[in-house]
Amino acid sequence: MKNIRQLYRLAGLHNVQTGYFGMRNIRHYASADSLLAVLKELGAPVASMNDVPAAIREAELAKRRKIIEPVTVAWNGARPLIKLTLPAGISEKTRDARLELESGESLEWQFPVNELPVIESGEAENFKYVVRKLTLPQRLPFGYHKLILHGSGKSCETLIICAQRSAYSPADIGTARNWGTFLPLYALKTGSDWGSGDYSGLNALADWTAGEGGSVVGTLPLLPAFLDNPYDPSPYAPVSRLLWNEFYVDINKVPELASCPQAGEMARSFAAEINSLRSRGQVDYRCIMSLKRRVMERCVQHLKAAGGTRHEEFQSFIRETPLVEDYARFRAVMEKQGKPWGAWPEHLRDGNLQDNDGDEAVKNYHLYAQWQAHCQIGEAADNARRKGVSLYFDLPLGVHPDGYDVWRYRDIFAKDISTGAPPDPVFTTGQNWGFPPLHPENIRAQGYRYVRDYIRHHMRSAAMLRIDHVMGLHRLYWIPRGIEASQGVYVHYHTSEFYAVLNLESQRCRSVIIGEDLGIVPGYVRTTMARHGLHRMYILNFELADNAGRTPRSIPRNCIASLNTHDMPSFAGFWESAYIMEKT
Repeated sequence: MKNIRQLYRLAGLHNVQTGYFGMRNIRHYASADSLLAVLKELGAPVASMNDVPAAIREAELAKRRKIIEPVTVAWNGARPLIKLTLPAGISEKTRDARLELESGESLEWQFPVNELPVIESGEAENFKYVVRKLTLPQRLPFGYHKLILHGSGKSCETLIICAQRSAYSPADIGTARNWGTFLPLYALKTGSDWGSGDYSGLNALADWTAGEGGSVVGTLPLLPAFLDNPYDPSPYAPVSRLLWNEFYVDINKVPELASCPQAGEMARSFAAEINSLRSRGQVDYRCIMSLKRRVMERCVQHLKAAGGTRHEEFQSFIRETPLVEDYARFRAVMEKQGKPWGAWPEHLRDGNLQDNDGDEAVKNYHLYAQWQAHCQIGEAADNARRKGVSLYFDLPLGVHPDGYDVWRYRDIFAKDISTGAPPDPVFTTGQNWGFPPLHPENIRAQGYRYVRDYIRHHMRSAAMLRIDHVMGLHRLYWIPRGIEASQGVYVHYHTSEFYAVLNLESQRCRSVIIGEDLGIVPGYVRTTMARHGLHRMYILNFELADNAGRTPRSIPRNCIASLNTHDMPSFAGFWESAYIMEKT
């Protein structure tokens, strides 16, 4: 029992739950093996129960030797609470401080250490400490700022996220009845597609919805997927959350199709195959992507040979989006290696890619495909705004373990862990979703840069963003490698920091946030969502108005509705239910 109590104590120091209430409100306790594996992944030096006492001492001492937290939140521009943990009896008189604002401005000053108010004192492993409160000399503008402290020959810093307490919401969201259409983009067949919906179809749907009086168009994630080798078309296992899916590029709208005779001739030669693909009840991802890729490969070859204004636009896109070249090189190396990046030679695995490590033509294809996807998504977003329609995009919880994001940013992912869910009435043995979770401390050390980037990537185009499994802002169910899904463990995140990033980006982009909170959700999640202005979801079935009314009945006020109907003669493949995003 003593060993278990010590293990639970160590778990608490690392924000790991030792149990949870499952089906029929029965308490489930995490096994020692699961806890040890999760704690090891979080950085605790434990291989067995014998290591736990020493790991406790190390964790407690590390906590007290950390002068300042890596991230600090300031709500609504107020001066944040900045805690400095210092050795008791410290003799230094002053420390230097430098506040670097996101705008590039900076402020420097000195402060008397021993005159700062004491808010806590104690002792850990014979280390006596005192916690003092540092107050900034001014209020902060909204943004990401850095506070750097120097003293006693050491430096430390914290990222200050100054954010609005509430996410963005339009002024009329509490009074207007807003409805719109929702469907997977692959199901939106327009008659000119190549066997699957595309970004032009998204434009057409926005036009139709606006004409019917709707104001929202939603779809599943539009992020790149593995559609060759490996093959995983799931929109919830993307290669990256930072780019767009070239599968949905409308080849008919690619400018080089008209200027490149070879590409045009190739596209025309596919006519019979395309007609066959259109007539099928299911989407043949491999075949469609193969056809589109062959045409885009010809297009980019022609573009590079022809030069001119279009080529300069292409080069400008690459210069302005440096991430895309790194991504294209990654995809080219993966094709040349013919295996996931975890099995690559060490120098490639560690991110040191050279141009000759992959085929140049493959890299150029991925650069061009991303350019086309970027342009067509941008056109869809601009068209929707002109029509008064909000594009509603879906942000998946995770990314494919063999994908670009995990390869490039591996230090912020828990590599030997999968995300999932405990047993429930439908999945009685639990769920293992197969992708690694973000490491709660390493993303803080990185200043949430990756999180900020993928949220901003979506919100540039989406006036509304659905956060898949919003509980992940609070805690995630971690399943160590080799352990059954039913034996997973909940790990908590620094929730206020996640919400600060979300709210700041939401306000900057004027994008509404919807948290997917369907299913069994702890009460504190919805309370926090309400406090920060996130909208929630639930499922309704309802009747449609008659053709004269044009407005669905039975939609509650204060809701934004994304409905699906068969009463749209130009499109097919709609669902029967409706998602309602209600402001809490």
